[in-house]
Amino acid sequence: MSPLPSPRVSPYVRPFTFVGLDYFGPMIVKRGRTNIKRWVALLTCLTVRAVHLEVVHTLTTESCKMAIRRFVARRGAPQRIYSDNGTNFRGAAKELSEEMNAINREIAGTFTNVDTEWIFNPPSAPHMGGVWERKVRSVKEGFKVLSHRKRLDDESFVTLLAEVEMMVNSHPLTFVPLESPEQPVLTPNHFLMMSSSGVNAEPRIPVEESTALRTNWKLMLHLTDQFWKQWIKSYLPTIARRTKWFSNVRPLEEGDLVIIVDESVRNGWQRGRIVRAYSSPDGQVRKVDVQTACGVVRRPAIKVALLDLLEDGKTT
Repeated sequence: MSPLPSPRVSPYVRPFTFVGLDYFGPMIVKRGRTNIKRWVALLTCLTVRAVHLEVVHTLTTESCKMAIRRFVARRGAPQRIYSDNGTNFRGAAKELSEEMNAINREIAGTFTNVDTEWIFNPPSAPHMGGVWERKVRSVKEGFKVLSHRKRLDDESFVTLLAEVEMMVNSHPLTFVPLESPEQPVLTPNHFLMMSSSGVNAEPRIPVEESTALRTNWKLMLHLTDQFWKQWIKSYLPTIARRTKWFSNVRPLEEGDLVIIVDESVRNGWQRGRIVRAYSSPDGQVRKVDVQTACGVVRRPAIKVALLDLLEDGKTT
């Protein structure tokens, strides 16, 4: 099991600097006397585990672009976006790449800035997107709590999404303290709204600008630093544990003969030869390109079984 990637353990960065993107749905809403489908784009901050929900009307690339543009307008442009290999995500990333290559700031500004990198997980590797897959489950649980049997219209559905987003962002990141009931529990909302519920301190009497700059601004920075220190001390150790894949194995290499593991195909033992191996920073290979009879496919290392070969009567 590899160390956590840097976006998961980078402190003192703006929330939603590193983002995971996924869709879920469809959700049925009513428009007049007809029922129509809506999907939800879930964007989760890989660092502080906050979520942002956007309604998506269709599964086209254009709808994906508009949903991400609304996210960027509210949360700021991310440095990296991680997602699965959905065709709508592929299309959006391709158009973004073309905009970057053209260095047309006006066009790129309609989607995001030129510094954003879009990274895809290899196919058949849901564990590599476990960060946002777990958030999808949390959001669905929130829907069960707040949903009603009656069909919602678009306006009510957007309001429900906002309520669920607030609920999920209020969950504790660290263990609930037992020493003192007054001791705060760190939540994603602390990094988004400076408190767990969004309710800050009582309004103060207006003060002069010079006094505010000396006190309130520095106080806000101090509180933010305290949140990050608590994140490093309490939350980071809980996600740094390695829970499986403890022993090292020989990394896959180019030229190895393998069998592709595919649970969805019964008795499907597709063989192939590795034509490219992608090494991680720790030296392990976690995804490969395999040449098969049907073409080149990309798979994670855990979905590839290395074949033992006999050479001169010895197994290699």
